Amino acid sequence: MATYIPTRPVHDIGHDQNPPMPPRGSGDDGRNEYPNYGARLRRARLGLICGMITVSMLFISLTSAYIVRRGLPTFDTVKQGYFRDWGEVPLPWLLLGINTAILLTSSLTMEGARRNIARRAALAPVKSIPGVSLGDEKNFPWLAITVILGFGFLLGQWLAWGEIKARGFFVNTNPDASFIYLLTAAHALHLTGGIIAMIWAGITSLLQRPIEARRIAIDITAWYWHFMAVLWIYIFALIAFVR
Repeated sequence: MATYIPTRPVHDIGHDQNPPMPPRGSGDDGRNEYPNYGARLRRARLGLICGMITVSMLFISLTSAYIVRRGLPTFDTVKQGYFRDWGEVPLPWLLLGINTAILLTSSLTMEGARRNIARRAALAPVKSIPGVSLGDEKNFPWLAITVILGFGFLLGQWLAWGEIKARGFFVNTNPDASFIYLLTAAHALHLTGGIIAMIWAGITSLLQRPIEARRIAIDITAWYWHFMAVLWIYIFALIAFVR
């Protein structure tokens, strides 16, 4: 029967050098050869949810203050009595409606960008196989169109504020005007953050980052943008019906 005789005694291993260690990868847990993008995506989505909850609490607080202040009278020290100083602001409903349509359209184009990058990430392993070709793909500029629509919405909001001012209503005109400016400006500020995130996602594509890294950037930005669209519908309904 054949036997195996080692060419080096076992007890010699470890005396003059340490046994070879398996290579460590660059993944999150140090065990994989490649970064664990799935875990990164889950962590990024969890962080996004926490951020959206924080923003939601802010607007819930503003809504509570809006409704409560609307029903509170103000005491007049001269006449020694209470009076209602809430006031009414004539809003440019047509312009606000156009802005709403622009933002909803941008939400659709952003979803197109998210699904496109998810499909490309799923097909990336297949494309890496030698001899396999899926043909030339023509990528539609979903992300660029969304950025343009986002700037269009901000421009429309600026025009709406100008129209309100032209009608003689400023931030300090009455409480109704103050809250309208506050709600719409707070939403525009958070939406600007979404546009910055989209620009960063586009830069990752220009820098030829790994497809999964680009997917994380676009996926998180897309869900945040959808949240901004839903939040605007909520604000639009609030100022339309709670008056």
